[in-house]
Amino acid sequence: MIFDHRTYTCRPGTIRKHMKLYEEHGWETQSKHLGTPLFYGAVETGDVNSYVHIWVFDSAQDRAEKRAAMAADPAWQKFLALSAEAGNLIRQETQLMTAAPFFKLPARG
Repeated sequence: MIFDHRTYTCRPGTIRKHMKLYEEHGWETQSKHLGTPLFYGAVETGDVNSYVHIWVFDSAQDRAEKRAAMAADPAWQKFLALSAEAGNLIRQETQLMTAAPFFKLPARG
């Protein structure tokens, strides 16, 4: 199992606009292809212009296949174009992680 941890940083004063854009044009399509994320939320302390999401995949192959299908989806391509046009994002950091041997993913309901 791998965890795809992403941190995005928005221009100051634009995070709410960006989250609204994603909610209206990105969330449904991304969730359709990647499933429900383990976590998706805004940073409350530290860099408050940032948000984080964590996706769980069975393997690197599973991640690659799902992300390729999403990238080919016209609805996702439209969201990316709208996001680029809005110009809210200034930074993205992606970390692929594996769980510690003793960690068991909690049951999700």
